[in-house]
Amino acid sequence: MTRLLERLTPCGPVVDPKAAERAHEAITRRVGEAAPLVEAAWPALAPIFAASPYLTGLARRDGKRLPAILDGDPEARLGQILAAAEAVAAEPDFEAARRLMRELKADLHLLTALCDLGGVWDLDAVTAALTRFADATLHASLAQAVRLEVARGALTRVGEGPDGPAPGLFCVAMGKHGAFELNYSSDIDFSIFYAPEALPVAEGVEPQGVAVRIANHLGRLLAERTVDGYVFRIDLRLRPDPSSTPPAMPVDAALDYYESVGQNWERAAHIKARIAAGDRARGEVFLAELQPFIWRKNLDFAAIADIHSIKRQIHAYKVDDRLTAKGADLKLGRGGIREIEFFVQTQQLILGGRHPGLRSPRTLDALAALSDAGHVTPEDRDYLTRAYRDLRALEHRAQMIADDQTHKLPESDADRRKVAALWGHGALRSFDAVVGQVLKGVNRRYGALFKGEEALSSRFGSLVFTGVEDDPETLATLKRMGFSHPERVAATIRGWHHGHIAATRTERGRELFTRLAPRLLDAANATGAPDDAFNRFGDFFAGLSSGVQIQSLFLAQPRLFELIVEVMAFAPRLASTLARRPTALDALLDPAFFGPIEMPRDAPWDPADFEGAMDAARRLFRDQSFRIGVRVISGTAGARDAGAAFADLADLIVGGLAPAALAEVERLGGAFPGQVAVVALGKAGSREMTAKSDLDLMTLYAADDPAAMSAIKGWAADSFYARFTQRLTSALSAPTGEGTLYEVDLKLRPSGTKGPVAVSFAAFEDYYEREAETWELQALTRARVIWASSPAFQTRAEAAIAVALRRARDPGKTAVDVLEMRQLMEDERPGKGDWDLKLAPGGLVDIEFAAQFLQLAHAAGGGPLAQNTGEALAALARAGLGDAAALAALEAAWRLEQDLSQLLKVALEDGHHPDTEPKAFRALLARAGGVREFRSLKTKLAKAKVEARAAFEAVVKA
Repeated sequence: MTRLLERLTPCGPVVDPKAAERAHEAITRRVGEAAPLVEAAWPALAPIFAASPYLTGLARRDGKRLPAILDGDPEARLGQILAAAEAVAAEPDFEAARRLMRELKADLHLLTALCDLGGVWDLDAVTAALTRFADATLHASLAQAVRLEVARGALTRVGEGPDGPAPGLFCVAMGKHGAFELNYSSDIDFSIFYAPEALPVAEGVEPQGVAVRIANHLGRLLAERTVDGYVFRIDLRLRPDPSSTPPAMPVDAALDYYESVGQNWERAAHIKARIAAGDRARGEVFLAELQPFIWRKNLDFAAIADIHSIKRQIHAYKVDDRLTAKGADLKLGRGGIREIEFFVQTQQLILGGRHPGLRSPRTLDALAALSDAGHVTPEDRDYLTRAYRDLRALEHRAQMIADDQTHKLPESDADRRKVAALWGHGALRSFDAVVGQVLKGVNRRYGALFKGEEALSSRFGSLVFTGVEDDPETLATLKRMGFSHPERVAATIRGWHHGHIAATRTERGRELFTRLAPRLLDAANATGAPDDAFNRFGDFFAGLSSGVQIQSLFLAQPRLFELIVEVMAFAPRLASTLARRPTALDALLDPAFFGPIEMPRDAPWDPADFEGAMDAARRLFRDQSFRIGVRVISGTAGARDAGAAFADLADLIVGGLAPAALAEVERLGGAFPGQVAVVALGKAGSREMTAKSDLDLMTLYAADDPAAMSAIKGWAADSFYARFTQRLTSALSAPTGEGTLYEVDLKLRPSGTKGPVAVSFAAFEDYYEREAETWELQALTRARVIWASSPAFQTRAEAAIAVALRRARDPGKTAVDVLEMRQLMEDERPGKGDWDLKLAPGGLVDIEFAAQFLQLAHAAGGGPLAQNTGEALAALARAGLGDAAALAALEAAWRLEQDLSQLLKVALEDGHHPDTEPKAFRALLARAGGVREFRSLKTKLAKAKVEARAAFEAVVKA
């Protein structure tokens, strides 16, 4: 036996002589008669106490602690501490047990630090001492926890022997705890499992409640801070799915989890797993059952690629990137300990299934085994071994200064000098240079592992979602990508990796998501609205019943995926459609998706099934309107195509529901001898519909015999066709389990809301000949028959509309009426700013009024009639029926405003201002407006509106 003071050597220079002197005085005074021991060891102690307030405090707190350590053999002293810790298991007083363990922890920490810094113990001896003490105190704490439950009456006895204090319950040490690699201020990672049938619970007591309370007791015993400090911080989050499971889990539930949704990072974590306390026999059986999960003999390409992803999520920096000591994260940062561990563990997971010799839980032993087997070069093995030892030593010294659970070197030069001194460096510059070279060397070798494979990081930095805690670099990456709540994003992605949603519940689904996650985050960033894009994608992703096909599609067609994420960012209504009905995505799988937008010729439902037809119509509307909207967002459908497509969709739906409504009325009231037509007005009539357009409709009917009655109920024509109109309106507007269709407006019919909902043919002709005001005739210029009970009646209705429009009228009076109506609208519904494309001066209403006026003024003389505003303006220009420059200005403004209106209606909710939207959306608007920059678009739009207003005033003259 050799006393420690005889083996200690100075670790480095005295970084703060004044601090050393203060420590010397205080410790000498505290140890009393043992001062000569301190004096003899002071050359080796001075550098330590000058740099570490924590270690100084341990030496000062108990006058016997330092002398006992210095005067004894360190290995023997460690054995005494471990034996005393084990003996705490039998301590009858709970509070005394807590105090004793904390005092022993102080003894251990001072002993370990002196042996480490004084060159007495190497890294393996240091980490083994810390780990053995963790095991001893965990065993003692488990015994104390069980004793509390026995006193409570929940357990019948404290177990003895190999069954442990709680037969059936055991603690699995994970991570560095499991591998005997604990660092100086490490927490201890372990999971608690139990066999409910084996726990000696009292009659009527639920085993789960007991097991959970035992876990909580362990927290009080080990981690709770008291006046005496703490023993170990504990981390129970390496158990299966920690966000949704209790802190102690039944064995069967844990095995089910690992077999069904266990992830590769959990396989890597279990490389180091061992039984640290409790029922060791049951624990060993549990670990044996996990071996096929950890070590797979057969791995397909996808599984290997997913293991590689553990490494590829970390951004590999170029050789010339600056990796400096200042603030370096020695554990998680670039070139840090984690990169060496991942370098080893990823290869172990791939090769260890067939080669048991590669399964060592200890990092350096496994690295040596990989080298011996020819998988790592001797040069890389030797470099990484030295680097690992250096980084662990630096990590310990950073923690010894204040017992902080830190893995970072200090930012400040003064604090970093303390770490340098404890590592033997007197010059900060040379220390920083050495550390920087170590980090660069590790990162370079790490970056070369699986080189050439698909990156799973981002140009913004690392994207690591393995494990149960947030990776600091990943949070920084997410922040750089524009996410407001990086922690929330990271937690969501980890939850998806855990199989919390159906899309990732299978192993293949999780493998695909590993590749998709960074693309999702990059695509969300590219929209300029990453929060909205990610949150809405999350709603959609969570609604999928299976994720393999969709994720495979997104990975195979990255542009399509980026388009979907754009939709999520810019089009809340479309995003909501996808979230509620993920099957809407099927439309995008059609090879003809980006071809001409064509509707089916016939409605795909049986008109005899009224309710079935309503549901089918809503499904058709949802899928087709989503398709049109995505085409608008993507810029592959202009305003003319989109307006026509929305109108064609409305025509198809009305054309399919009108026969169903008629059949339903006939079923209830009996057949009626007559004809009926549905006339679209407004934007539906002019085929200028947008994503939010309602339907302005009018129904015209004619009885074959004025005295006719329906066959069953005896309804007259007005009653019969009023019921038809009501049924049709309900079919078009009422919500069902499949959603909604349109708001329906019947106010443009003769006499408006005061007249009957269905208009007889005679009343229509009479009204437009005798009573109709100019504004009603303006509306009639856009009238279009979209369904009729017979082709002959459709022709008759179209002719009646043409007759009404082509009657002779005074152009001057018509102009006055148009101007008065426009002024009334401006007074009652003024425009709401630059982006009001409808009501503002020079907006769509001005342009429509100008076209409608010219058509009414010239229709009697054979002038052109066209429901569509753009077509009408072009036809009037060709016929020379208006100032050519004014018509050109009106048509140009109409096209611009239509292009913008289509995109705005698809993307934004009412009241949202384009100026406040993300830059990427403003770029979409600019593209829709035919310019390169949003600023240019605003200038172009303002100019077009001024010119359109001037043209309106030039065309419509009283």
